[in-house]
Amino acid sequence: MPTIDGGGRDQRIKEALEKKVICRRCQVEMVPKSTFFDYLGHNFHTEILCCPKCGEVYLPEALVKGRMADVERELEDK
Repeated sequence: MPTIDGGGRDQRIKEALEKKVICRRCQVEMVPKSTFFDYLGHNFHTEILCCPKCGEVYLPEALVKGRMADVERELEDK
């Protein structure tokens, strides 16, 4: 399971979680939340920003272009 280890892509995810992101619906600051992903049959946990009021989530670019893209590549290689 991938973890935030302070290097490369994981560092960019960590930095994204430290930014102040405001929920468009509720206009409140999103907070980090440990979240379980089931994406194309692959599972992993990671922290993402989530609105404490409505549950809306923010997926940082490093997560989308990193871990999720890795899952897609693994499936293409099979």
